[in-house]
Amino acid sequence: MMGIISFILIIANVIISYQGFKNRLFYDRYKFRVDAILWHKDYKRLVTSGFLHVNWMHLIFNMVALYFFSGSLELYLGAVKFLLIYFLSLIGGDLLSLFIHRNDPDYDSVGASAGVNGIIFAAIALFPGMHLGLLFIPISIPGWLFGLVYVLYSIYGIRSRRNNIGHDAHLGGALVGLIVAIIMQPSALINNTWAIIIIMVPSVFFIYMIITRPHILLIDNYFFKKHSDAITVDHKYNIEKINKQQELDRILEKIHKKGIHSLSKKEKQMLDEYSK
Repeated sequence: MMGIISFILIIANVIISYQGFKNRLFYDRYKFRVDAILWHKDYKRLVTSGFLHVNWMHLIFNMVALYFFSGSLELYLGAVKFLLIYFLSLIGGDLLSLFIHRNDPDYDSVGASAGVNGIIFAAIALFPGMHLGLLFIPISIPGWLFGLVYVLYSIYGIRSRRNNIGHDAHLGGALVGLIVAIIMQPSALINNTWAIIIIMVPSVFFIYMIITRPHILLIDNYFFKKHSDAITVDHKYNIEKINKQQELDRILEKIHKKGIHSLSKKEKQMLDEYSK
């Protein structure tokens, strides 16, 4: 049975995603984007991007996964703890993505996957023996095995950058969900020690490596060979700052020569914006 919080989350995702489908400006204003967060400090995107999706298939896939895993976990933990896991996982996934792509200002993403993965891995931490079925495949595997395979696949996806899937956000959300569930239910660490260790060891080791040796993410490979051409957030900021200063100097020079009334409406708006 689906809980009320799960139902509200699904409805919110559908409504907000649909608005994004119709309105590109709305979509761009709330999606996850590195330069908007690091430069403009638009931190709300860490949450709002989790309620947007690329298309209906993306939305439906995430909502179906949330539907199947949310019911028992929400009933077991209660609405408040369930909601806390969801949003912390959503933010945690985006923070890992922000760290990994911090030198790629144009990187953007959307989707509820980090929050959904947090719910899935929270359930695995509490019930590692549960069996998970795979879509269109008539078999099921233990939750702990699914968790291990998923973590390894996410690490591979982050390293290879083989496709446009946000593996980093998925991994970050999954780990946050797992950890928060253990904090909420410490007995899980005792009862399910080996299952949790099996999932955590490769994840923690990988995160340790990308923090202490970030160059491992910058190695060209068969699928990705554009690292050396990437423009950093700081470099992009400096370029835009120089361009703005040049434009401001031009406007001030025009005022000096012809007076402020010579400015066009657009120039007056730019001057007003720069003065802030």
